Amino acid sequence: MINRMIHGEVHELRLNRPPVNALSPDLLRFLADEVRRSPTQGARALVLSGREGMFSAGLDVPVLVELDREELGRALVAFFDAIEALAASTVPVAAAITGHSPAGGAVLALCCDRRVMANGDYTIGLSEVRIGIPVPRIVADLATRAVGRRVGEMLCVSGQLLSPAEALEIGFVDEVAPVGDVVAAARRWCEDVIQAPSQALNGTRSVLRRDLVESIQSHRKDDVRLLTDQWFQPELQTAMRDLAAQLKGG
Repeated sequence: MINRMIHGEVHELRLNRPPVNALSPDLLRFLADEVRRSPTQGARALVLSGREGMFSAGLDVPVLVELDREELGRALVAFFDAIEALAASTVPVAAAITGHSPAGGAVLALCCDRRVMANGDYTIGLSEVRIGIPVPRIVADLATRAVGRRVGEMLCVSGQLLSPAEALEIGFVDEVAPVGDVVAAARRWCEDVIQAPSQALNGTRSVLRRDLVESIQSHRKDDVRLLTDQWFQPELQTAMRDLAAQLKGG
């Protein structure tokens, strides 16, 4: 589910769950483990990537709709564990957004130090409300941290999906590169930033990212409860089962 490629001191973690890198609980657990383990295995920076054309389609709705309340709670915990691992990584993480990245895929990218998106007919954004899922506090904080409070509010409320150019203009991503060069561009940023002494680099990152980590740690229990309560409301159950049927049908 996660392919690790080692490029000297930069390790690439490639999401590999065909066809769309949907974020199942198992994939999220693997991701959290790999992010935490990599610095102990020689990584001074990480690149998080997907397949060409698709970074991640977000949470795996066809899997989640079959879960009972307790199982869904554990799945949501796995999601928040993964984003906390990225946010609290002891080494820099660059997201190589290799294609579409709606909802949960965008959340993963927002937790990284840098976001490089593939140029092309791709979209990224926090589309949760469009399918009936309330945006949790953690995700709202991620959005406003990246693009400012007013723009972040509008993105969360509207569920708007952004083109690469639109995402770059408002700061949702930091760089746009040709699809065949997006991973290399993320690696180049990593290779440049780790030229600084590790203690200074990661100490500075720790200070500047403390608000992000504290938001995740402070709000994750309430967010799991909010999402679980909402998930089993009849309206959302109907919407999710209709969406799952569409996804299964291709």
